[in-house]
Amino acid sequence: MVKLNKQFVLSSQSLNNSYKIFILGPAYPLRGGLATFDELFCKSLCDLGHDAQIVSYSLQYPNFLFPGSTQYDTSGIAPKGLKIHTLINSVNPFNWLKTARFIKREKPDFLVVRFWIPFMGPALGTICRLINKKHTRVIAITDNVIPHEKRMGDKPFAKYFINSCSGFVTMSQSVMNDLKIFTASQHKKFLLHPLYTSFGEKLDKLEARKKLNLSLTDKTVLFFGLIRQYKGLDLLLEAMADNRIKAMNIKLLVAGEFYEDKKAYTDIIEKHHLKDNIVLYDAFIPNEEVKTYFSAADLLALPYKHATQSGVTQVAFHFEKPTIVTNVGGLAEIIPNKVCGYVVDSNSVDIADAMVDYFTNNREADMTTAMHEEKKKYDWSIFSNHIINLYQEIK
Repeated sequence: MVKLNKQFVLSSQSLNNSYKIFILGPAYPLRGGLATFDELFCKSLCDLGHDAQIVSYSLQYPNFLFPGSTQYDTSGIAPKGLKIHTLINSVNPFNWLKTARFIKREKPDFLVVRFWIPFMGPALGTICRLINKKHTRVIAITDNVIPHEKRMGDKPFAKYFINSCSGFVTMSQSVMNDLKIFTASQHKKFLLHPLYTSFGEKLDKLEARKKLNLSLTDKTVLFFGLIRQYKGLDLLLEAMADNRIKAMNIKLLVAGEFYEDKKAYTDIIEKHHLKDNIVLYDAFIPNEEVKTYFSAADLLALPYKHATQSGVTQVAFHFEKPTIVTNVGGLAEIIPNKVCGYVVDSNSVDIADAMVDYFTNNREADMTTAMHEEKKKYDWSIFSNHIINLYQEIK
C-alpha cells in the first residue's frame, strides 16, 4: 500500500457539508484532456454528495487560433449524469456579463475555474470579478500560469485573472513557483493530478495490436497526444535512430494530431531511414480508442523539452503502462525513476538508454506492478476533498 504524504491525507471535515459548486472549464461537446478532466472532477464531487455542475464554452477558441482539425468531440457520446451549461464565449465581453448573471442567479457556494492559457484571462477574470465574492468564492486550478508557447499579452492577461481569485491549486511545483510571481496569497495548494479513469479498462495486448494491425511480437514504444514542438517527438525520433535501438528492432507507435508542420518530423524519419520502424496514426485519438493504443504498447515515452505537468502520465497510470519522462517541469514528480519508468535528461541518447535498459532487462512486469501500487494515491476523491478543504479555509 502506498503511503501518502501528509499533504494528501483526507480531512473528514470536508465530508460534513454539501456544497453547490460550479466548474468553469471545457466540457462536452468540446474534446481533449481538459474536458475529460472537468467531467471526471464534476462526477467525483457529485459522488461525494455535492451539487456540482460545469459551465463550459460556447466558443473556446476562434477557428483561426485553433491549430487542430476540430475543437469538438465527434463521437456523439455525452457523459452521463452531468449538468453542463454551454455558455462562455471567450472573445465576447457581452457574453461575459451574461455568464456572470447566470452564475449569480444560481448562487453556487464557490467556483472552480480552469486556467491553462492567458488567452482566457480577460473572459474568466471578468466573469469572476462580476461574481459577489462574499457569497461565491473563486478557486483557480492553474494548469499553466506562464504558457509553453509565449505570446504578447501573456503576463497582463494572467495577472488579470489571478487577481480575481481567492484560492489556487497547482498540479506541479513548477507551476506553483510561477504562481508565486503573480500572487502572495497563502491559499494555495499543490495537489496530485488524478487519474484519467474514463477510457475503460485495458485490453489484452495481443487483442489491441490486432485492432491496430501491429506485429504481435515487436517491442513497441508509444508516443501519445497532440504533437507540438515542446513535446519533443523529434528527440524520440533521434533516439530511434540509435544503432542499439535499430538492432533490437524496436518500433515507435506515434498516435496524435500534428499541431504544427509535420514535415520536420518526416524529414528526421527519412534522414535516418526509420520508415519501417515508425507507425504513425496522424489524427486526434477519440476517447473510446485510447485504451487500444495504451494496451498495445510495451512502454510509453514523454520526451518533453519543457513542461508543467502532463495528463498523459495519468492515463499511463490508469493503464499501468511504464513510462519514460524527461526531467522537466513536474514530470519527475510523477514517475519514480527506475520504479514505474525512467526520468532522463532531454536528449536522444538518454532516451535511447532507457529504452535499451527496459527491453534488455525485461523491466515490464516489475514496473507494471509498481504502477499498480503507485496509482492509488491519484484517486479522485483525494483531489476533490482537498478542493473542498481549500474552500473551507477561505470562505
